[in-house]
Amino acid sequence: MIIDSFLVEAHIIKIIDGKIEFLLLKRSENEKYPNIWQMVTGTIDGEEKAYQTAFREIKEETGLTPSNFWVVPKINSFYSYEKEIICLIPVFVALVDPNSKVQISDEHSEYCWLSKKEAKKRLAWPEQKKSVDIINEYFTKNKSLLKFIEIII
Repeated sequence: MIIDSFLVEAHIIKIIDGKIEFLLLKRSENEKYPNIWQMVTGTIDGEEKAYQTAFREIKEETGLTPSNFWVVPKINSFYSYEKEIICLIPVFVALVDPNSKVQISDEHSEYCWLSKKEAKKRLAWPEQKKSVDIINEYFTKNKSLLKFIEIII
């Protein structure tokens, strides 16, 4: 069995009146896992670093440019029986201006901004829901023990 890391997960948030909203995208009919709601995801290209992939995918899939960008202290994973691979997925979070306009790519058919509770209802995978919890705690709890590493963009 191979352990590899070739995907990223990037959550996009905006903060309005102290409340976090998460951007979710609905996958197009012609994509793998059609019609599921997710955050930005993508495949690492060549020698690209994971954080570079996340930043690139955010621009490609949403047209947004983050004002701030962090590594979330979490790694998601899944097992592919077809390839006999366990994939480790680094998680990132990007803050955007509340007035930013989303322009989705052909990979998605819809988007929406949701509260933590509503975002967790729409996400399919438990580990993605845990990422939402961790991000929400970091941005809403003054005494959170979590420490996110900011990537200067």
